[in-house]
Amino acid sequence: MASGLAEESELAVNPFDGLPFSSCYYELLEQRRALPIWAARFLFLEHLESSPTGVVLVSGEPGSGKSTQIPQWCAEFALARGFQTGQVTVTQPYPLAAMSLASRVADEMDLTLGHEIGYSIPQEDCTGPNTMLRFCWDRLLLQEVASTRGPGAWSVLILDEAQERSVASDLLQGLLRDTKLRNLPGDPRVVVVTDPALEPKLQAFWADSPIVRVPREPGGNPTLIYRDTVPTDLVEAACQAVLELCQGEEAPGDVLVYLPGEEEISLCCESLSRELGKLAVPGPPPQVLPLHPGCGQAIQAVYEDTDKRVRKIVVTHWLADFSFSLPSIQHVIDSGLELRSVYSPRIRAESQVLRPISKCQAEARRLRARGFPPGSCLRLYSKSTLELEAPPLPHPKVLEENLSSLVLLLKRKQIAEPGECHFLDRPAPEALMQALEDLDYLAALDDDGDLSDLGIILSEFPLPPELAKALLASCEFNCVDEMLTLAAMLTAAPGFTRPPLCAEEAALRRALEHADGDHSSLIQIYEAFVQSGADEVWCQARGLNWAALCQARKLRAELMELMQQIELPVSQPAFGSEQNRRDLQKALLSGFFLKT
Repeated sequence: MASGLAEESELAVNPFDGLPFSSCYYELLEQRRALPIWAARFLFLEHLESSPTGVVLVSGEPGSGKSTQIPQWCAEFALARGFQTGQVTVTQPYPLAAMSLASRVADEMDLTLGHEIGYSIPQEDCTGPNTMLRFCWDRLLLQEVASTRGPGAWSVLILDEAQERSVASDLLQGLLRDTKLRNLPGDPRVVVVTDPALEPKLQAFWADSPIVRVPREPGGNPTLIYRDTVPTDLVEAACQAVLELCQGEEAPGDVLVYLPGEEEISLCCESLSRELGKLAVPGPPPQVLPLHPGCGQAIQAVYEDTDKRVRKIVVTHWLADFSFSLPSIQHVIDSGLELRSVYSPRIRAESQVLRPISKCQAEARRLRARGFPPGSCLRLYSKSTLELEAPPLPHPKVLEENLSSLVLLLKRKQIAEPGECHFLDRPAPEALMQALEDLDYLAALDDDGDLSDLGIILSEFPLPPELAKALLASCEFNCVDEMLTLAAMLTAAPGFTRPPLCAEEAALRRALEHADGDHSSLIQIYEAFVQSGADEVWCQARGLNWAALCQARKLRAELMELMQQIELPVSQPAFGSEQNRRDLQKALLSGFFLKT
């Protein structure tokens, strides 16, 4: 079958929409053929056709073209079969990655985003009835799997960036291996795409499945520079390194800076924008761009083809370890640290943990600076720190997150004992037991340990079980309008960008605070945001995250629609009254009583 596929350049019209190819298509085709993965194209298609298990593993370094080319080849495979069993679905560990990849692949395939090519991320479904290739946040697909609506059928399911070890990706692999998701018509295929570091573990997990290894990208190794010790101020050290690069005429190319978290990213961007304006550099001033989940649609600026003379300085964190390919990057500055939320079953709470990145992440960051000519990678830590303190692979998220949502899903899929499901890394028994205990306290389980009617409703909501229970309780206590707002604000990205920069900004923010505490303040901030007409300038004056508040608005509308579908009662707004205040507290306690 694979050898029978015609090369795109020989086709007069696009086989997916029947329209003539544009000139831009052929330009992008030449770029695609230069990617390292192109050499493995026919081998991949042969394995996809003949794999005895229906599963194909693909292993390659970041930037080799896996995330853009594999979906296109799978679409060709499905087209040859007439899409008999449904669309091609590609999962991504981050919503921003799903959105940006869909846009790039639509350009490369000369198709329309939102029609033949689409994406599904929280609060945004850019697909249509003719969508045959869909990029999807992996957790959203997992939610669809648990839902009564179901995930639909697929010709090929591609689990991309498996080395990120997200809970959704690991669990989807477990369910697929146990055939819980493969009782579909036809002969659906599964493709698991990973970094070479995770290849041995995946080979053992998917026994007898063929593997396609992407050839190593040609090009010299970047100049690798270590610092003797980790600087006391990472932001200052990173800014200084960027300024030195910009002052050196012999070091052209874009710069990628890795810092631990979003606060450091914001501080670095502000400092660089201020300092670069003072530099006397030839040509246009460099463009400083943040890249993190709170950026929203602003991520497109990272990929836009601006004036080639304008140097881009992209400041990011773990988000860009594997999921974003930026071919123009010539220099990397790596802090070697990441800030992550880690859940402790013992105290039933999350905490922020600052820790070294893994050796796998450090290598992926270094490889961003490969090219012609090779660039440089400055590590703001010593070589001994990397060798002695860094773990080999990223931490599996299934060992670090609250498992209540995971167990709720497994119960929904009628897996009686979560311990029976296969995991790449099995969670601790006490963590699974605590999750079962929490669900039992929330009345999500019946006397036999199966999902109760309430548990089935809880599994329909894209929320943690405790928050979903509080939202359902608000129907009883007549405060649904306020709880919808609160659920959206607690689930969206943080609403504040940074501490106030001046007395005026602090006063404007204080005016939004509510005497009853944080929860009421979040509702008040949202209401003021809506009354402002969702004005971005209004948010900037108060240090509020405009993109996060827009996300909360979309999520609130989605939750409202879901409640109407389930035919739950929705009360009228009453925020500010004494009765509403007590009702809101009762609803919150119904879900979060374990926090008292």
